Amino acid sequence: MKRYQALADDIARSIRQGLLRPGQRLPSVRQASAARKLSPATVFQAYYLLESQGLVRPRARSGYYVSEHVHALLPEPDAASAPDGESRAVDISALVFEVLESAMARDIVPLGSAFMSPSLFPLAKLGRAMAHEAVHLDPRSTVDDLTPGNAELRRHIALRYRIGEVELGINDLVVTNGAIEALNLCIAATTRPGDAVLVESPCFYVALQTLERHGLHAVEVPTHPREGVELGALDAAIRRHAPKACWLMTSFQNPLGASMPEAKKRELVELLARHELPLIEDDVYGELHFGARRPLPAKAFDTRGLVLHCSSFSKTLAPGYRIGWAAPGRYAQRVARLKLTNTLATCVPAQLAIARYLQRGGYERHLRGLRQTLRLQQAAYLEAVARYFPSGTRVTRPDGGYFLWIELPPDRDALALQRQAAQRGISIAPGPIFSAHRGHGHCLRLNYGHALDARVDAALKVLGELSAARSAPA
Repeated sequence: MKRYQALADDIARSIRQGLLRPGQRLPSVRQASAARKLSPATVFQAYYLLESQGLVRPRARSGYYVSEHVHALLPEPDAASAPDGESRAVDISALVFEVLESAMARDIVPLGSAFMSPSLFPLAKLGRAMAHEAVHLDPRSTVDDLTPGNAELRRHIALRYRIGEVELGINDLVVTNGAIEALNLCIAATTRPGDAVLVESPCFYVALQTLERHGLHAVEVPTHPREGVELGALDAAIRRHAPKACWLMTSFQNPLGASMPEAKKRELVELLARHELPLIEDDVYGELHFGARRPLPAKAFDTRGLVLHCSSFSKTLAPGYRIGWAAPGRYAQRVARLKLTNTLATCVPAQLAIARYLQRGGYERHLRGLRQTLRLQQAAYLEAVARYFPSGTRVTRPDGGYFLWIELPPDRDALALQRQAAQRGISIAPGPIFSAHRGHGHCLRLNYGHALDARVDAALKVLGELSAARSAPA
């Protein structure tokens, strides 16, 4: 993180925690420069960033002041979830589809969406790359590397992992139709119908739907809203249920935004290795970090080939191109054969287009801009939630991704709130769709991957007003 960003973060934290109050004057540039041993230019950059976030306002010949409209942030959830620990068949898809179908129209405010605004992606550049590859398509490329995927694309993916200190080679990767296919192939490679699989609580509903489709049982494990799954509880669940796989998001988990510290990821891999239990690692949000570098995935600590690592370009570059991949470790042959018998191949022009885009450079620059945009939007959403939602609400502040997990007062009903919001043209993702036992009934997930314009601000105000009703009747 650059120095001006670190200074801006410190000041923003002080503002949102109420240490700096609305209307209070910030230290002068000279004072801040001397106190922090920073150049005046660095301090100015920090103040400009805070101004762009709406946290401070300049006054002519007087300096910078905390905005009068800033509200102290709501507290974060601070306790791990407490699922019942039972192994159960999953029956969640009907509820998920009911919720999602109410949010499909384009004029709905997409706070419950799983996708960022498409305006954040370089679609024009990708389109030009696709057009070039379609015109100059080598006919042999339509059959070369059908199942593992285009070699040049796999080379670029492997190179990004190597730069990020993860030892993966071209032959360790299988290109898939998005991360969802990668995850489905990995769960099929490690389990049989009736087996138990350990998941987080709350857990992304697509994971639950995948278990349901494969006839598997889910065991929800206590999960901390900042640091992810509790390892002691995970160990106990392994001993009790003898699961065949573990499915986790270790970085910027959906829906919590939790990210396991790297030391904890190492402990996780060591724990699973002692039990010879494969880990299916869903890492689609890993590139959307707000820190100085991408957090290492659990795969970085895997020496036994037990981590089946999955990711994609869908959350960072090209949602509709459906290019994902798996690095399945010791299960690579099984995953490749399942790919061969299920879908055979992934769209060749889309693979070639992304490979060309990566070859020409600019991906890292795009990611830096995307991360900064999401970081600013998160700050704006957190302030709006603090302004509009009722006392007793708690909200996460993740270090990446684009989701907020909101815990309303315990007597609120998130499913009823979802139905009320849908009637007013607002989508949300209620907590029960993230649980095999319909838990988290007073919680919801909000997507801050869309700019907080006047329409979104009004929608958040409506949600806050609906949430203030004690029973939130349908």
